[in-house]
Amino acid sequence: MTQPQIIVFAILGALLVLLIWGRWRYDVVSFSALLVAVVLGVVPVGEAFSGFGHPATITVAAVLVLSRVLALSGAVDPAMKALRPLEASKTGYIAGLSGLGALLSAMMNNVGTLGLLMPIAVQTAKRLGRPTGLLLMPLSFATILGGLITMIGTPPNIIIAAYRIEVSGEPFGMFDFTPVGLVTAFVGIVFVAIVGWRLIPLRDPKGVGGSDLFDIAGYTTELMVPKDSPHIGKTLSEIDEESGEIDVVIIDLIRKGRRFPGTSTNKELRAGDVLKLEAGAEDLDRFIATFGFELANPMGKASDSESEEDLSLSEAVVKPGSRLDGREVGRLRLFKNRSVSLLAVSRRGQPFRGRLRQFRLR
Repeated sequence: MTQPQIIVFAILGALLVLLIWGRWRYDVVSFSALLVAVVLGVVPVGEAFSGFGHPATITVAAVLVLSRVLALSGAVDPAMKALRPLEASKTGYIAGLSGLGALLSAMMNNVGTLGLLMPIAVQTAKRLGRPTGLLLMPLSFATILGGLITMIGTPPNIIIAAYRIEVSGEPFGMFDFTPVGLVTAFVGIVFVAIVGWRLIPLRDPKGVGGSDLFDIAGYTTELMVPKDSPHIGKTLSEIDEESGEIDVVIIDLIRKGRRFPGTSTNKELRAGDVLKLEAGAEDLDRFIATFGFELANPMGKASDSESEEDLSLSEAVVKPGSRLDGREVGRLRLFKNRSVSLLAVSRRGQPFRGRLRQFRLR
């Protein structure tokens, strides 16, 4: 074994250990491994970043954009409704959900499909009183199997197709993978639906410590009606009707410090009104995309230059010993100091329904 080969395997080994350890973000670890390879001379400097312009990378990025569009548009909702009659049977529902996951994975990235269907699977398991793993693991396998059906279904297929062009000049077509991939996916899903789910170890459906870490549907969020909103003048009842299948509950309408309950269906919206609503992350995204309301920042106002593309939604836990423990949200000035907006809080599985500025973290 040559010296460059030894260096490459050493870098890969260290990369694997760091990824398993999980102390640092996976993207930081991966990029650091690339830089180390460049410094040690096993990767030419001129080709260090050539992978970012590879057709496979661009295709995967485009497919992820498509996945996000499908998630926000609610295009999957009719299919999920069609699965409702199967909920009485574990085998039937797992087969239906897995089949849907495989079908979507064939047309979009399998990771994007999993991200799209996972919250729905968790909510369904909770509603039916079943362990979340009973649906999540079959869904995971199904999305992997579905990605085998087409060229864009999974990154390895895209890479293989691109590599074939380089070595032979003939690309794989979109459905060249289908004959083998479709049979493999069908057999795999049938096994998972009939036998596989019975082999899954059943654990506490509420997760570690009895707290459902996926339960975000009960969080409260405040949205503001902008001055140029086309929905000004509409009643809460009309907003509720237009929201359609989006799982959002309007708790209060806040106007100049005065609070009107969400049951005031005839109350008309005005510019600057704040809607306090209850929604999960996916439904919140869809609600904002549908109506164009803005996130009401309890700690400050976002600058005009800040766009939606610069924002990301995350969940965090206040750990014992944290400097946030015992602090009041309004005094933290999170937005001014850290460019962080607190949208919702939950304690011991129960959402906080008061004004976020007055909430004391624990």
